[in-house]
Amino acid sequence: MQKFSDLGLAPAIAKALEKAGYDTPTPVQGEAVPAAIAGRDLLVSAQTGSGKTAAFLLPVLHTLLRQQGERTQKEAQEWDKLVADAQAKGEPLPKRPRRKDPTNPRNFKAAVPGALVLCPTRELAQQVAHDAIDLVRHIKGLRIAHVVGGMPYQMQIARLQNANLVVATPGRLLDLERSGQIKLDQVQFLVVDEADRMLDLGFADDLAEIHRLTEQRHQTLMFS
Repeated sequence: MQKFSDLGLAPAIAKALEKAGYDTPTPVQGEAVPAAIAGRDLLVSAQTGSGKTAAFLLPVLHTLLRQQGERTQKEAQEWDKLVADAQAKGEPLPKRPRRKDPTNPRNFKAAVPGALVLCPTRELAQQVAHDAIDLVRHIKGLRIAHVVGGMPYQMQIARLQNANLVVATPGRLLDLERSGQIKLDQVQFLVVDEADRMLDLGFADDLAEIHRLTEQRHQTLMFS
């Protein structure tokens, strides 16, 4: 693989990489990204600084963006049908529902992310979330959130609203799940970053619980 354009990424993501000055994938990205886009489960080992964070973020964001486009197209078709039906019957045209402020407690809904990235430490989770935000900075509709210990609880709950991808440490994620702030039954993609270190740090039971809560997922990516 000589160019990121060879990896089959969504145009919006490829453009974000170009704007950030990235042109050529690293070896781990060239191997992992096409395999992950194809839907394969992966176990990847790569050295620090080899670009492994992008190796899992790029395919996950690519798939979330593609699914978002499909949903948007379907919703547009359904709306056009409602309008056409109203016109055919001579009825008033339907009005689009007003967007509700997700940070208002009265509009609270538990977060239902489609992708979940687990990290062993707060610092790593913050860095992964920062990298993901950079990749979708100019892409409308994809929302990234991270939840870690040491951050005010209410701030994290607000950040979770409408999140498509959540980056989290296992303990805080399970705290939020048990209190009903986040539901994991719609997670399609589970990424475990620094998987071996997770076990060294004693997260085996938490990982087993998250595995159980996300058993319906389509894909698992484990990196170390």
